Amino acid sequence: MANGGGGGGGSSGGGGGGGGGGSGLRMSSNIHASHLSLDASSSSSSSSSSSSSSSSSSSSSVHEPKMDALIIPVTMEVPCDSRGQRMWWAFLASSMVTFFGGLFIILLWRTLKYLWTVCCHCGGKAKEAQKINNGSSQADGTLKPVDEKEEAVAAEVGWMTSVKDWAGVMISAQTLTGRVLVVLVFALSIGALVIYFIDSSNPIESCQNFYKDFTLQIDMAFNVFFLLYFGLRFIAANDKLWFWLEVNSVVDFFTVPPVFVSVYLNRSWLGLRFLRALRLIQFSEILQFLNILKTSNSIKLVNLLSIFISTWLTAAGFIHLVENSGDPWENFQNNQALTYWECVYLLMVTMSTVGYGDVYAKTTLGRLFMVFFILGGLAMFASYVPEIIELIGNRKKYGGSYSAVSGRKHIVVCGHITLESVSNFLKDFLHKDRDDVNVEIVFLHNISPNLELEALFKRHFTQVEFYQGSVLNPHDLARVKIESADACLILANKYCADPDAEDASNIMRVISIKNYHPKIRIITQMLQYHNKAHLLNIPSWNWKEGDDAICLAELKLGFIAQSCLAQGLSTMLANLFSMRSFIKIEEDTWQKYYLEGVSNEMYTEYLSSAFVGLSFPTVCELCFVKLKLLMIAIEYKSANRESRILINPGNHLKIQEGTLGFFIASDAKEVKRAFFYCKACHDDITDPKRIKKCGCKRLEDEQPSTLSPKKKQRNGGMRNSPNSSPKLMRHDPLLIPGNDQIDNMDSNVKKYDSTGMFHWCAPKEIEKVILTRSEAAMTVLSGHVVVCIFGDVSSALIGLRNLVMPLRASNFHYHELKHIVFVGSIEYLKREWETLHNFPKVSILPGTPLSRADLRAVNINLCDMCVILSANQNNIDDTSLQDKECILASLNIKSMQFDDSIGVLQANSQGFTPPGMDRSSPDNSPVHGMLRQPSITTGVNIPIITELVNDTNVQFLDQDDDDDPDTELYLTQPFACGTAFAVSVLDSLMSATYFNDNILTLIRTLVTGGATPELEALIAEENALRGGYSTPQTLANRDRCRVAQLALLDGPFADLGDGGCYGDLFCKALKTYNMLCFGIYRLRDAHLSTPSQCTKRYVITNPPYEFELVPTDLIFCLMQFDHNAGQSRASLSHSSHSSQSSSKKSSSVHSIPSTANRQNRPKSRESRDKQKYVQEERL
Repeated sequence: MANGGGGGGGSSGGGGGGGGGGSGLRMSSNIHASHLSLDASSSSSSSSSSSSSSSSSSSSSVHEPKMDALIIPVTMEVPCDSRGQRMWWAFLASSMVTFFGGLFIILLWRTLKYLWTVCCHCGGKAKEAQKINNGSSQADGTLKPVDEKEEAVAAEVGWMTSVKDWAGVMISAQTLTGRVLVVLVFALSIGALVIYFIDSSNPIESCQNFYKDFTLQIDMAFNVFFLLYFGLRFIAANDKLWFWLEVNSVVDFFTVPPVFVSVYLNRSWLGLRFLRALRLIQFSEILQFLNILKTSNSIKLVNLLSIFISTWLTAAGFIHLVENSGDPWENFQNNQALTYWECVYLLMVTMSTVGYGDVYAKTTLGRLFMVFFILGGLAMFASYVPEIIELIGNRKKYGGSYSAVSGRKHIVVCGHITLESVSNFLKDFLHKDRDDVNVEIVFLHNISPNLELEALFKRHFTQVEFYQGSVLNPHDLARVKIESADACLILANKYCADPDAEDASNIMRVISIKNYHPKIRIITQMLQYHNKAHLLNIPSWNWKEGDDAICLAELKLGFIAQSCLAQGLSTMLANLFSMRSFIKIEEDTWQKYYLEGVSNEMYTEYLSSAFVGLSFPTVCELCFVKLKLLMIAIEYKSANRESRILINPGNHLKIQEGTLGFFIASDAKEVKRAFFYCKACHDDITDPKRIKKCGCKRLEDEQPSTLSPKKKQRNGGMRNSPNSSPKLMRHDPLLIPGNDQIDNMDSNVKKYDSTGMFHWCAPKEIEKVILTRSEAAMTVLSGHVVVCIFGDVSSALIGLRNLVMPLRASNFHYHELKHIVFVGSIEYLKREWETLHNFPKVSILPGTPLSRADLRAVNINLCDMCVILSANQNNIDDTSLQDKECILASLNIKSMQFDDSIGVLQANSQGFTPPGMDRSSPDNSPVHGMLRQPSITTGVNIPIITELVNDTNVQFLDQDDDDDPDTELYLTQPFACGTAFAVSVLDSLMSATYFNDNILTLIRTLVTGGATPELEALIAEENALRGGYSTPQTLANRDRCRVAQLALLDGPFADLGDGGCYGDLFCKALKTYNMLCFGIYRLRDAHLSTPSQCTKRYVITNPPYEFELVPTDLIFCLMQFDHNAGQSRASLSHSSHSSQSSSKKSSSVHSIPSTANRQNRPKSRESRDKQKYVQEERL
């Protein structure tokens, strides 16, 4: 056994001298533990005898209990130290000498430089003093050598600076070369670490031949590159001392010099090469240089992972070194054989505080290191790991990017993304009545959806995707492919406490999106009308290209204002642009007829060439009778090719080729009939369902068939001005006034605004329109509009101008304007007054709508409409209490009782005409604003419309209805009757505007009284209407349609009111008076055979031709502007106050010859009633 061992050692020491066992060196039993594995193959490679006894002796010598010296395994080709001693100290010394030697040189250089600077500073002061003493006696020539020396120093400094700058550029990531170099250094560092992992399976120290060891050659090449890079870093460093102490520098000190030592000694020491793992800390920086990491979460995640892994691997390398080497003071006798990956395992169970005990440190150095490492490792594990898991868990769920599908468009929806807003939007956007919705919806929001919203997305997973991000971040806009999106829709929070702040947020979203992609089409919701002006400041905002701002306050108050002129109109219009499914009810109840009308929506379609050359009333009648379609407007192109939307333009206008029509129908397929209609093929067809595309050449060659209407509207520049009246004079004999003197006589007086769209008066101080309670009671008001407003000095502004403007439209004559009385806090109304002081016939009664004394003072029982609004609704967190003021005011009015004496007096004197309208005015016509009993004794019969924020609160308005609390708003009785309006119904406008932007223009034209982009730009500049002189151009703008109600109780249409057909009424009104009927306002219990005392009415939209009429019906119609009413102020009387007395006072009518004998009725009473209100306007 000894001889065998000696043979192995002797061959190494003697170089093949044939020594026996006694001449060899003995091996101790710790060779195996030190990974110096002397197996049979290594023993047989010695130069001793190759007998079998040598092999057996070699294996036996491993277990020798004692040994005097440690032997390094060698081969015949690798000359090592003849004594076989370890040389680890040489490797370590090379690193230490390099580190401390360089540190000493730097400190010495700094010391010498400091001393030199101090000396030079003292010498400079002496020379300066000498120069001062010499003064001007010093010649110019003596300064020359000094100047040359200074120039030489400056040149030297410049050269050093250039080299330093060049080195800085080389190692920085600001240039391509620098980025390549930085990435290359990191990649080679990882490569060196991989070589360490490979070599860790070998003994800690072993003899190796540089020329034959491939891994050593690669490691040498890597370290030469590291050395050059170290030199560049050293040159570029501003502070050499701090650079010398950096982590990366320390890594180089303990990894680069040992490689050169290993080449010189022909042996390898694993040593501190594990420090290369610290380079992993820079992994996130490298990924940022490569523009791979862009978000803060991803950068943070990579930082945490790189720090955790690099610390883990570095500590494992140290444990691997000391455990396999042993303690130096124990002569390395207490080592144990651990692989590197076992050390990695040991460090993980130590950090996690599990500590299984199967692997543990035996050396003193290893245990001492573990004591300190467990403190920092435990803290790092406890803080880093949960944060890493959280970042990974939250990052991937709604991250990523949208992948566009070929042949399928997508839109981006952002802003206020909640369960309510998203469900309302999807319900309307994806409605089955829409024709082939091949659009994918991408929601983008910075907050992840809750469980309910997530479930909603999953139910629509085929058409809906959600991504977490912000439109203010260009990276997130790129993720959702905003540049290829068909449009971007921005939803607003209708219930926010600060509407201006919400609008500002949405405007910022528009700016961000337009800045990223100026040509993207944007449809945004706005809460306040005055904030729309800020959108005009965005250079790329262009309404001609489809950009739209849906102002909820403007439309909400416009709908309510139209209900003041024709009660129930707000409900009808809201149902028209909302997609509702048809609900069939067999029972003969009011819900049956209401729901039949609810299923109608508004569509657009190009008219067939068969209609070219026909007048609008002729085409409208043909569509209604034969095609079962109701056409209410067209897109008209004037001689200068300017496109306008004309609502019921009259019989003077002829249909052109390619005219776009606006229809009311139950689905998009029905509207196709107007496009497919062919007189030659379909003239004798009675069933409209059989009107389909025929084989005529006209349909084959017609260009509009290649594009859908909505595409033509977007691409053909057909985004039109809301001004629906063409700059053409009417040619209908019934419409042309016999004399224009009345409208033109006071041309020097400003009666209208500069656009001619609204009545105007000089600005008035608020004190002049304030009424006390006694003054209001003394002035007998009737036919007026009472606006009950809740608000205070801190409430958000509602924007009452949007309520008043439709009521002051110029297509009303001055005497037809309904007086408006505001009842509310004077502090709040003062804040609104700046936008109202240019409108005539406006008064204010300071008080509260909950005071019955104030309500009686303004004769609320004689008003045409009572509007209840609140500016405090969004200041309450509990949604059930948001409408408490409006509900209390509504119930308060309905519970009031009134004496009939005032009604009888008013009926005898004026017949319920409003101030400014006497009985000789043309209110004796078939058109009525609303039907009301001659006298009201209970508040239940007062016409009221209440604004609600929370849809579910509608159940509290009517105590006698049986609506379920979970019933949708449009199915409730108050909404069907037109007595309640909620802003939530306007959500459907987002979808309607996307599919057809002309729909929004049509709606705005109907409800705002004729607001135009020019008017909006003017208001944006001055925040007020500007008066203008009456010119033919501005007066022509008065000639436009308005909505009214037609009474059937008596008058020219009384014969159709009792059992007649709606279709006959439609044709007669259209042919005779150019009035376009589009709905019925019917008593709720009219279908009952027994008389009912209930005065509630409900809305029926677009009834069929054969629908039976009842005498109490009111017909919604679009009537033309009446020039004659403004001149003769006389018209046909249709109502007999001696019979039924069911018809109330009416609005004006225009085209009915006067046959009544009331034209010469005295006007003294009118003058007295108007004295309080009209005097100020005329001043």
